[in-house]
This record gives sequence, C-alpha cells and structure tokens, in this order.
Amino acid sequence: MKTKKVIVENYNPLWVEAFQKIKSEIEPILKDLIISIEHVGSTSVPGLKSKPIIDIDIVIHSLDDFNEVKLILGTIGYIYEGNQGLEGREAFKYLNKSHLMKHHLYVCQKDNLHFKRHITLRDHLRTHPIDVNIYGDLKEALAKAYPNYIDQYIEGKSDFIMSIYKQYHLN
Repeated sequence: MKTKKVIVENYNPLWVEAFQKIKSEIEPILKDLIISIEHVGSTSVPGLKSKPIIDIDIVIHSLDDFNEVKLILGTIGYIYEGNQGLEGREAFKYLNKSHLMKHHLYVCQKDNLHFKRHITLRDHLRTHPIDVNIYGDLKEALAKAYPNYIDQYIEGKSDFIMSIYKQYHLN
C-alpha cells in the first residue's frame, strides 16, 4: 500500500494507541506462530514528525512459519503483496479496516537485515533527541518539496538513515 500524497505531521501520542488497536486484532490469532509485533517507523518515536501511517513488523522465527502466517492474515483481510524488492520483508495491504488507522504491515524473520534496520533506527531515535529534531525537520522539508513524489521524499531521507545504519554496522 504505497502513499500517494506525502504529508508529514507533528508527533501525535495517539499513534501509540492506534498501533495497540491494530496489534490487538492481529496478535490473538498469530500468537503461537510469532515472536513479536513491533511498532516501527517514525510514528513509533516520541516527538518525531511523521507521515500519519503506522508501520508494523510481525516478527517470525523462520520462513517456515511464513505461509501459515500469510494464510491467517488473509482470514482477517490482509492481502500478500510480496517483498517489494526487499528480501525477507514480506508486505501486506488490507481491505475493510476503516476502523483502524492507516498502516503498513510487514512480516520479517527475526534475523533479517531489514527488520534489524527498522528496530535499530527506532531505538536510536528514541534515545537521541537531537537526531529526532534533525530527522523531523528533514522529513518536513522533503514533504514540502515533494508533496506528490513519494520516491523523491524517500530518496531525500536515505543519507540520514544510512548514517544511522553505519553507526551500527548495518549498511
């Protein structure tokens, strides 16, 4: 589910509640197959400006569990979209979820690089308020410069994000 219009908002503490609501629908039906359901992305970082879209990683032990997870998610309206070019990060769109905040849902193996990057960036920003301000201002400027061009918005953030990954040897 790709964003068409780039809108960056000030941090909203209701994003945590929105994540919990989504998690409460998914966790009971997957609890025996998964390790965790993680709130990742900018909405998971207090004080960070963000697109108002919740990013969620469902963490599994191994790819052996993926087909069953995919089937179960399908029973509650999630549709598999493939890995979208990122090996080991499986994406889902959804139908009939108007009661939930807009969200991106991924299933990742616990040792997958893309999952490690999501968690590392989240945890780094949660403990580095100066980087939160720098990144938030960058995102806001990019959203103003490229309101209809999500690819340029994403590309504009990449140097900052890669600088964080390099600190943790995840480049």
